Amino acid sequence: MSSSPLPPGQSEEPMRRFGLPQFARIRPVAPERPVLVVGGTVRRPAQIDVAELFSSARRVEQVSDLHCVTTWSATGLRWSGLRFGEVHELLAERVRPHPSCTWVVFTGLDGFRSCMALSDALADDVQLADRLGGEPLTADHGAPLRLVAPGHYGYKSVRHLCAVEYRTRYDPGSARWAAHRRGRVAREERSALLPGWVWRRIWRRAVPRVRAAYDRAVEG
Repeated sequence: MSSSPLPPGQSEEPMRRFGLPQFARIRPVAPERPVLVVGGTVRRPAQIDVAELFSSARRVEQVSDLHCVTTWSATGLRWSGLRFGEVHELLAERVRPHPSCTWVVFTGLDGFRSCMALSDALADDVQLADRLGGEPLTADHGAPLRLVAPGHYGYKSVRHLCAVEYRTRYDPGSARWAAHRRGRVAREERSALLPGWVWRRIWRRAVPRVRAAYDRAVEG
């Protein structure tokens, strides 16, 4: 259970896999030797073993909530992994991003990608997680590595993370027009179009149909 009140417009529900219907049937198989491809506007693009990152950075544990933009929240989730801020220091030393890079794009093995302001991604609670609830991540929850960004809506938290790109410009990612540049839960930045409280009402009415479409895609 969450120790703090839910953000505006959210209701508590169990953790479940959910997202854009076009990604519903894609369940990537975690490779035996996961790697992170690091590129974008950098001097030396690289491919780095995830095991190397875990041997070079400090493992951290955190309990945090996941807030889906469609108004449900899974609370009290116990994640384990690496702080992205510490990983960024290792990556930056290796690939040398251009000083004007202020955005970072995260991409999963399923093709889904999202974009965060680099300053947001460096927050203390943004993590590259490989464990949930004391167990290795499952395919449903993003194995082998998942971006966890509790202060942002769930569409920023990419599952099956395989690539990081440093960018000088914002990329709307897979959510396209429906995404917000920052996506901060506290400010109810649900989308770049319309205020958050308007989207809150829209999603409450639409979410049963959207879930049904997602479930049909999974079964199909």
